[in-house]
Amino acid sequence: QVQLVESGGGLVQAGGSLRLSCAASGRTFSINVMGWFRQAPGKEREFVATISRSAGSTYYADSVKGRFTISRDNDKNTVYLQMNSLKPEDTAFYYCAAGYVLSVRAPAYSYWGQGTQVTVSS
Repeated sequence: QVQLVESGGGLVQAGGSLRLSCAASGRTFSINVMGWFRQAPGKEREFVATISRSAGSTYYADSVKGRFTISRDNDKNTVYLQMNSLKPEDTAFYYCAAGYVLSVRAPAYSYWGQGTQVTVSS
């Protein structure tokens, strides 16, 4: 089992920045991929970004490309999401996910955190 705990969410004005963190514990050696998804009220969960264990591969949703950066520190078993130039439409609950195969699809991830709220005011 792998446990994921997110932190770093909050309220920020449009144009501002936040950095989300996701700390993994448990059988972390088995995890190859970590990613971020988000879900806004009344909407389906959507892919944000993902990164391979070696950090050699990263993928982003078109809506965040150029504004968000995903990174990971394997020594700390932590993945980060640096979010810059935030927009009101980025407001959502952000979830960290971990799995074995690089994918933009939520079902491909085996482990999920509880999520953290990000609110961007206009």
